[in-house]
Amino acid sequence: MFKMIWASMVFAFVTLFLTGILYPYFVTFCAQILFPYQANGSFLKNDAGQIVGSELIAQPFSNPAYFQPRPSAAGNGYDPTSSGGSNFGQTSQKLLDRISSDVTRLQKENSQAIGSIPVELVTTSGSGLDPDLSPEGAIWQMPRVASARGVTVERVKQVLDSVTNQPQFGFLGESRVNVLKANLALDRRFGAPSK
Repeated sequence: MFKMIWASMVFAFVTLFLTGILYPYFVTFCAQILFPYQANGSFLKNDAGQIVGSELIAQPFSNPAYFQPRPSAAGNGYDPTSSGGSNFGQTSQKLLDRISSDVTRLQKENSQAIGSIPVELVTTSGSGLDPDLSPEGAIWQMPRVASARGVTVERVKQVLDSVTNQPQFGFLGESRVNVLKANLALDRRFGAPSK
């Protein structure tokens, strides 16, 4: 019986060492060598070299000179430690009230926008932290951004086109705009807006 207990303990410790220590270190080492940018969080820096966020996690932008992301239901909004949706159903009065409030705010802030508000600007993503918009969601906001920066809509469109990601291999996924990348590109082209 002692031999069986000893063999079980040895097997448990060897397995713990292989799967709990050796394998994670090996995977981390490979990730740091092959994909260091992604392995370290996909952080984006401004022109001063300061980290301003991750391209994988949305953050709020209230200045009218910046594109705004989708609304967030993560924690108190854009909380990366509390990722998740609101879980409100289509008939939820809280959901309808929030959407109504967002529609009123967006119409007020984007009085020059053409067409109806893209649905993604009033609905949250499943994680509450989706960093991307469709090109239509960003284009709808262009008049506000251009006006706040004192430039033409065409110049803002050029910046937007330069950061729009096309479907992978031309057919996988949808075209999308990373909001943080777009806002950093605006600052690079036109300078940071006054607070």
